[in-house]
Amino acid sequence: VLWGDDGKPLAIVEAKRTTVNAKVGQHQAKCYADCLQKEFGQRPVIFFTNGFRTFLWDDSSYPPREVFGFYTKDELHALILRRSYKKNLANEAINQTITERYYQHEAIRNIAELLQSNRREALLVMATGTGKTRVAASLIDFLSKAGWIKRALFLADRNALIHQAKTNLNDYLPQLPAVDLTKEKEDESSRIVFSTYQTIINMIDGEMDEQQRVYGVGHFDIIIFDEIHRSVYNRYKHIFKYFDGIRIGLTATPRSETDRDTYGLFNMEPNNPTYAYELDQAVNDGFLVPPTALSVPVKFQRKGIKYAELSDEEKLRYEEEFADPVTGQFPNEIEAAALNAWLFNIDTVDKVIGHLMANGIKVEGGDKLAKTIIFARSHDHAMFIEERFNVQYPEYRGDFLKVIDYRETYKYDLLNKFKVKDKMPQIAVSVDMLDTGIDVPEVCNLVFFKPVRSKVKFWQMVGRGTRLCKDLFGPGDDKKEFVIFDFCENLEFFNANPKGFEGTSGKSLSRRLFELRLRLAVVTMGQQDADVKTFGESLLQTLIGQTQALNTQSFLVRMHWEHVEKYRDANQWNALSDLDIRDILDHIAPLVVETDQDELAKRFDVLMLDLQHFILQSDKRQVKIIQQVMTTAGRLTKKASIPAVASKMETLRMVQNQDYWKGINILGVERIRTELRDIMKFLESEGRPVVYTNYLDEFDGEVKDYQMIYGINELNAYKGKIEGYLREHANHLTVHKLRNNQPITSDELRELERLLFEQGTLGTRQDFVTAYGEQPLGLFIRSILGLDAEAAKKAFGELLVGQTFNAQQIRFIDTLINFFSVKGVIEPEMLFDSPFTDINTSSISGLFDEETSTKIIDLIQRVNGNAGVG
Repeated sequence: VLWGDDGKPLAIVEAKRTTVNAKVGQHQAKCYADCLQKEFGQRPVIFFTNGFRTFLWDDSSYPPREVFGFYTKDELHALILRRSYKKNLANEAINQTITERYYQHEAIRNIAELLQSNRREALLVMATGTGKTRVAASLIDFLSKAGWIKRALFLADRNALIHQAKTNLNDYLPQLPAVDLTKEKEDESSRIVFSTYQTIINMIDGEMDEQQRVYGVGHFDIIIFDEIHRSVYNRYKHIFKYFDGIRIGLTATPRSETDRDTYGLFNMEPNNPTYAYELDQAVNDGFLVPPTALSVPVKFQRKGIKYAELSDEEKLRYEEEFADPVTGQFPNEIEAAALNAWLFNIDTVDKVIGHLMANGIKVEGGDKLAKTIIFARSHDHAMFIEERFNVQYPEYRGDFLKVIDYRETYKYDLLNKFKVKDKMPQIAVSVDMLDTGIDVPEVCNLVFFKPVRSKVKFWQMVGRGTRLCKDLFGPGDDKKEFVIFDFCENLEFFNANPKGFEGTSGKSLSRRLFELRLRLAVVTMGQQDADVKTFGESLLQTLIGQTQALNTQSFLVRMHWEHVEKYRDANQWNALSDLDIRDILDHIAPLVVETDQDELAKRFDVLMLDLQHFILQSDKRQVKIIQQVMTTAGRLTKKASIPAVASKMETLRMVQNQDYWKGINILGVERIRTELRDIMKFLESEGRPVVYTNYLDEFDGEVKDYQMIYGINELNAYKGKIEGYLREHANHLTVHKLRNNQPITSDELRELERLLFEQGTLGTRQDFVTAYGEQPLGLFIRSILGLDAEAAKKAFGELLVGQTFNAQQIRFIDTLINFFSVKGVIEPEMLFDSPFTDINTSSISGLFDEETSTKIIDLIQRVNGNAGVG
């Protein structure tokens, strides 16, 4: 028992080295806590641990939760005192001077309800420009005044985001001292701490005070993760688990991939955050401006440069520029992907700049282009754009257009000027730096001059233009929209692939090497060849050595301590089971850091280990790697003037011989790896030489206006896409029959299914079921397009034959027809809900006799049946 200075109990720690009596220990600790509460009027915090996993029980109303360390004495005092002085959040006011918009209040109230129900994690999904940072500030203010928190930690993955957030929160919460750990040291008075993930990791492991970490698990009461979609993966997700505070995630674009699941981090169902406020809703509410998205078809940028389509003069230049100096042969075309990667065509860039200057939104009465961001492909591309702009528009030469990227010396000075309405530059050419986290409300034009395949990144870039800007075009004339000029078919790509391509989770080289060695060791130790088995044993010894060398004081290592301690014992590596291998891959591999600092050597190691795997598996992919090794050896032979390379010349020449690789085994590959890895550092980057051309480009077709589908819920995007497709194909024969209440055959339904799910752009039948559930296809199409009004009138016209209905009865029939024309299908039970009960509370039974009611229901079922329902 840990006793406080006031003689009251603060905590009980019940520790069991094995898990055998864990439940008994927990029960004993709880009983002891009950006794102490009766005697001292204060229930202590309970910690129980089996030596590897520790759980905290801070109140009888809370279930135990896993923690990664013990609270300090002061933190325990605060935890216990908070029980009595924290207030009911439902009764607390939200600071209107920080957050005045309704959705910001809704977001905070949703979090408050979650906290009151003893949940400790929340995820807010809010469109860029709707005030995520304001909500964070208001939430800190709200919870501080209610006695729920004292210290807050604000985390982001880039210095620029941290600096911007601190500046904003200082304005919103001047009464709460704040510190930026990337620039200054924290002191006791700090209430809000700002940090990047790497900085806080270094602080946790590097800063000790009397053998205790400066930042223990209970140091912060709330941790806010800014732009959570891209940050807390791989090693950084340990920060998410380390601190035992309330965890709040902020993002405009969450991810739901298995290996990067934003929702999973917060123990939430996919696409079901604590609160969501999306772009379309923000636009409808008038809090953001919408984009006009234009796809501009520049020919070379989309189709490449074809020799046959050039003028005679251009063909001569093409032959000079691309002909092989030995054979004189030249390619028939240069693919579009080469544009602005290694081939820079003057006329292409000139046309893009000219289109922007002619069609972009203007300010100052139309005399000056509004603030604009051009997203360029590389630094060289950005510099080429700047060069061509200055040639085309000498009157603006100098400050009007500037490159702002991470390679520019005065990038932050330029960025600060770009943020000011009346200062230059007016056009910022960015390579990654302005893609996210930069707020410039005056931006009205976005130029996509590079392909983007990540949905997250694309929508972050789009968000640079969404912010409101008052009086931008004059007094009372506010910003109402912004324009996207897309020259690289990004709009077409995301229309066909709403989820985009996010790529892999980006494992470190150290982790990849560890995993490859482990898998190779397991396979080779099962071989008959004694030399191969010896090689496998050497790999295993390397892995054991790396595991034993892990820093046992690192909090990252301590979070996996159960597995680290187990596999530090070399005997545990004997006869590894599948479960052992999975544990090692999940808990040891992410922690290992190679001591070798030579990146090129490590990349060569990865390549050769892959080759060894493929040889053992007789995998055809070995051919491609062998060719890559032969090419690398050829490049190295050109460095013979370097003594270290010259000493390996015999091996380099041997490796370039195709016959050498016939029948090679993994030991032969290992000899090449060990001989050549240390000279890889002499390889220079030999990418394709940059070529500058000036072929006449053209606009290849009409500029197309795209309706952008935005939604955090993937199903929204899918539904928008499939419903739009059906409306475009409303004249398809079967669709036409469905709309006009004509019976359809099973063959027609199968053809319709093929149209929807086998042509490739609308996803699979399973995607449909996920979005809409199991239902007949005809029913679904009717529900989207409705029933033609004339067809509905005709269907129910027979009711009027030989009948005289009163006004209420006629109104009921008209409502029925209108309902069918909008909804397409009516289930009979719907007749006993609004709008039918608005006519008569007893609906059909109160208006018609039994015979007529039966006839109406039969008609309804017949119309439904024509949609394949009944």
